Formats: sequence, structure tokens, C-alpha cells
Amino acid sequence: MELFETFDEHGALLVQVPRDEVHARGLWHKAAQVFLFNSQGQLLIQHRALDKDLYAGLWDHSVGEHLLPGETFIQAAVRGLVEELGVHGVVLSPVSEVRKVELVMDGKQDREIQQAFSGVFDGDIKSDPKEVIATQYIELGALESWLDEQPEQFTPWFLQDLKFFGYL
Repeated sequence: MELFETFDEHGALLVQVPRDEVHARGLWHKAAQVFLFNSQGQLLIQHRALDKDLYAGLWDHSVGEHLLPGETFIQAAVRGLVEELGVHGVVLSPVSEVRKVELVMDGKQDREIQQAFSGVFDGDIKSDPKEVIATQYIELGALESWLDEQPEQFTPWFLQDLKFFGYL
């Protein structure tokens, strides 16, 4: 059973709660996202596995990772790169300060305290099939066209973050 640390609206640590309960009750928890680019400026996106509890089968950030108890945002981002994509040795830079974000969709309220990072990687991607169906590098202009035509193919977090961080 995966446990998440939960927080009050001011960011004070409360208790550890099972993952499914955190999402069902809309409790504040922490997450890190990674925007991974290649040296040509193309963004790596991942197609989420079909059995994910949230947004299964949709395209998403290069990496999205909930923090383990006691873990920092950067530790979670690096762990996510390794676990989801088999990527090691990427130097990550913060895209923003830590922020609180709420998203209500399909009757569920997801509340995250999150930080996003970016990095550059030109090596091989060896994604975990339990987490990721496929990955692809895409130019931001082509991604914007795809989003305009078929936004339902992407997670709402990813759509929101692309605009918030100025990638589109």
C-alpha cells in the first residue's frame, strides 16, 4: 500500500494516508513534474499506462511523480526519470517555485503541492511498461496543434502546466 504525506492548506505536514484515499478525499499531497527536452528542443511526452488510477491512457508530462514520505521534490523528479523512463544523469533545473494547484475533474478533486523541473537528454529511453505505454519527442508547435485538435488525449495537469510555464 502506497502512503502519501498529507498537508493542510498552509503546507503543514499532517499524516500519511493511502494513495487511493488521498485522491478520493482531495487531500493535499506533493508531486514533482519533469519537462525533458532533447538538444533539438523537442519535448518528451509519455503515454500513461491503461491501468493508472488517474488519467489512464492519456499523454502527459515527461515524468510526473508523487513524493514518497520524507522525499524532496528534486529527489522525486530524479527517481521518476529512472523508474518511469530508465533515464540517469540528467541535470534538472527548477521551472518554478513550489506552488499549490487544485484540479477538479470527473467529480474528483486533486490537490497538489508541486514543483516542476526541466532538463535535456539525448540518450535512449527505456520506459517501464507498467507505467508508460509509449514515449515520443515532439516539437512544441506540433504539440500545440495536436492539443488544439484533440485536447482530450492529454491529462488536464499537462494541459494546465504547458500554459502556466509558458511552453505554449
